[in-house]
Amino acid sequence: GPGQAAMYAGLQELGVANGEDLKETLTNCTEPLKAIEQFQTENGVLLPSLQSALPFLDLHGTPRLEFHQSVFDELREKLLERVSAIALEGKVEERYKKLEDLLEKSFSLVKMPSIQPVVMCVMKHLPKVPEKKLKLVMADKDLYKACAVEVKRQIWQDNQALFGDEVSPLLKQYILEKENILFSNDISVLHNFFSLSPKTRRQGEVVQKLTQMIGKNVKLYDMVLQFLRTLFLRTRNVHYCTLRAELLMSLHDLEISEICTVDPCHKFTWCLDACIREKFVDNKRARELQGFLDGVKKGQEQVLGDLSMILCDPFAINTLALSTIRHLQDLVGQDTLPRESPDLLLLLRMLSLGQGAWDMIDSQVFKEPKMEVELITKFLPMLMSFVVDDHTFNVDQKLPSEEKGPIPYPSTIPEAFTKFLQENRIACEIGLYYILHITKQRNKNAFLRLLPALVETFSDLAFGDIFLHLLTGNLTLLGDEFALEEFCTSLFDGFFLTACSRKENVHRHVLRLLLHLHHKVAPAKLESLQKALEPTKQSGEAVKELYNQLTEKLELRKPSPAEVTETPSMELPLPTVPTPASR
Repeated sequence: GPGQAAMYAGLQELGVANGEDLKETLTNCTEPLKAIEQFQTENGVLLPSLQSALPFLDLHGTPRLEFHQSVFDELREKLLERVSAIALEGKVEERYKKLEDLLEKSFSLVKMPSIQPVVMCVMKHLPKVPEKKLKLVMADKDLYKACAVEVKRQIWQDNQALFGDEVSPLLKQYILEKENILFSNDISVLHNFFSLSPKTRRQGEVVQKLTQMIGKNVKLYDMVLQFLRTLFLRTRNVHYCTLRAELLMSLHDLEISEICTVDPCHKFTWCLDACIREKFVDNKRARELQGFLDGVKKGQEQVLGDLSMILCDPFAINTLALSTIRHLQDLVGQDTLPRESPDLLLLLRMLSLGQGAWDMIDSQVFKEPKMEVELITKFLPMLMSFVVDDHTFNVDQKLPSEEKGPIPYPSTIPEAFTKFLQENRIACEIGLYYILHITKQRNKNAFLRLLPALVETFSDLAFGDIFLHLLTGNLTLLGDEFALEEFCTSLFDGFFLTACSRKENVHRHVLRLLLHLHHKVAPAKLESLQKALEPTKQSGEAVKELYNQLTEKLELRKPSPAEVTETPSMELPLPTVPTPASR
């Protein structure tokens, strides 16, 4: 049948007889048995010693096909070993000449399943498969699929669209994985989005697959970077920036110098990677990073676009912001102003560069964003004054109270603070990290004081997934406060619910939080929240699913009428009722 025809495709071109020839011989002959014998002799294994052995196998009922198949498999293994050996021996030109000759001879059999692995093996070892052969492979879906990645790279490097089709599902998967972590039902202060070390993240499936697809091919690496830039521009999704850094560092781990030495961001990214691992930028590394930024030469400014993308990676921003908060606390203790601290100024410079990545790549104007003086002279000192307020309040609490009575915690916030959070991106980012910091310290007073400033922030940063993911994690430390009506009203009515209806993601994060803490929330408040958070027709699947989970949990908590009357709990285990055996 047609299947048979495919199996022996290409044999005739090589002058090897196939089934069709046998059919023809038998149709035109007078003594079929003699003809078959002659065909076997002409096309069998040509080894004199075998002539006597074959009848012996016949006696044992071993079909000739089985015998030929085992000989064939043995030979194919030997041939594959030999091809791999040729690829490593002798002078370079000679060995490739041998392989090219072999490819020329065997390529017509590439459709034969039994021979295909040999042809594929030859191509895999050729650094440059002839263009004509690549075109034939590309035109045939099955052949393309069966190709080794070494051959596919040669096809991809001249076919950006085809390479894009291969890479695209991986990039989608990557973004989805990131979002799954941000929206995960496990809420914890210890295990959050930023807990995984850079080394561990680079072991992820997508990064590993992309690394494998690129190999040492600079052209393919550049294509992937171009895809990431384009997608970042199109979607503003910062996870593409993370992937940009992870991919470079994955190639760094494998010591692929062919690529690392030509990526001008390599050393900067390597140094920053060490800071991300420590979640802190120490002085020595700060100097090093500054050296790279100051070393950008005239005419090479374009590298700033790449550096800004590396700094826009949320893991980098997280590290820079945490370091900034730590520096501010140190400055309070040293009685130093922000403008007198070169380390702090460098952190702000890198935050600006990272936060300005989208605008820079979009406008193609490669220069560092101007730092707003007021950020340094007004906003940061204001944050430092909040730290001082906390110290003062804590000391006051410890002093013996005189007639004056206890000093209340400052409840108002400077209007300038709210304005900065609305109008200045860097101020907003640092402000949000300061709020995460006080929440982690279980500082309820400071949290409630600053919370109102979060309702309107620069480009709604306070309602972004990364901030809400971290905030919900840190709020688990204030779990006991959820029993208080006033705390819940400030947090839910004053903050979360102001955005729930217009921002699906906020709706999801509130539901995540309640799934985790519902047992701590005052019952009356819980009931009103359940009403307020009911999904609408417009709500997506994720919100409906979370809401159903919450409703189920709350149903389980309601005491049934029987339980209310019955005071002593039964200590005895209930007898188990045997269930009918399942079929």
